[in-house]
Amino acid sequence: MAILCNAFLVEARWFSVGHVPKTDEYLKNGIISSGVHVVLVHMFFLLGYGITKRNVDIVDDFPGIISSAATILRLWDDLGSAKDKKQEGHDRSYLDCYMMENPGTSIENARCHVMHSISETWKLLNQQCLPPNPFSSCFTKACLNVARMVPLMYSYDGNQCLPSLEEHMKSIV
Repeated sequence: MAILCNAFLVEARWFSVGHVPKTDEYLKNGIISSGVHVVLVHMFFLLGYGITKRNVDIVDDFPGIISSAATILRLWDDLGSAKDKKQEGHDRSYLDCYMMENPGTSIENARCHVMHSISETWKLLNQQCLPPNPFSSCFTKACLNVARMVPLMYSYDGNQCLPSLEEHMKSIV
């Protein structure tokens, strides 16, 4: 939890001084502030892994299977939040950082770059899920499912609504 709170403080510090981080710096902090690590660590132990020093060390080291899922969420979130007018510039997105780092880049090119980064991260996540890895197939599936649900969560329409999610919820009921 401390690492998540520290990530929020880093973002608050950036905002308070008007700092626009480099994309690598932003993403390194952003995958932590996404909260995915905290969710998956809880899931790890809820799936029956005992609380041992070895298990705590495995998940505390922010393994690739967790950081890849978090990267996918952060980048998808930033694609949506970059369009969200309600945020009124109160926080940065990966797109903002990328465009500041690459002057003259259009929003369309920046979005293509982000989609390419998501695609490459998916390839990495798929590799990390293959044996041998230190995780059970149940936890591996959970990490994949977190990443799979992200596009659904961030498929905004022009009104900042989630019609795909609404349709899925209606079909369940």
